[in-house]
Amino acid sequence: MPFLDLLPTERVRTGLVVRDKADLVDQLAGLLADGGETGVVRDAIAARERLGTTGLGHGVAIPHGRSATIGEARAAFVRLATPIDFGADDNRPVDLIAALIVPAHFTDQHLRLLAELAELFSDTAITSALRAAPDAPSLRALLQRGMRAEDAGIRA
Repeated sequence: MPFLDLLPTERVRTGLVVRDKADLVDQLAGLLADGGETGVVRDAIAARERLGTTGLGHGVAIPHGRSATIGEARAAFVRLATPIDFGADDNRPVDLIAALIVPAHFTDQHLRLLAELAELFSDTAITSALRAAPDAPSLRALLQRGMRAEDAGIRA
C-alpha cells in the first residue's frame, strides 16, 4: 500500500508548533490515533526512536512504529513552524516529518513504505517545494506529484 493511500488530507499539517522531539511525538500520536489509541501510538513511535533516530538528514525525519493493537496502517505528514533537533546524523534540525504507525504483522509493507519515503525525500527539489508549499492541501498535492514521478522512474 503506497504512503499516499494512508495519508488523508486531515492528517497533513503546515506550521505545526512543537517545543521538542517529545512534543512532536505526542502531537503525531494524536494525529495518527484512532479513538483511544494515542498512548499506544506514542509508545510505539517513542520505542522506535529509542533504538536510534529516524532523522534522515537534510531536515527530514520519518518517525514510525509498529503495534499489535493497531488494526490498520496510518500516516501523517507535518511541516514544522520552526525546525527542531531530532538527532539526525548530519546534526541538521528537522522540519519535514512523515510519520507512520502500522500493525505489528506489517513487516514487509512497513519496510516498503520507509524505502518509498526515503527515496522521495532524497530529492532536494521535492523537499524544497514541500518547504515552500503555502498550505496543507498544496503540501499533499506536492507529495502526490513527487510520488507519481518516483513511480514512473523520473525525478520530480
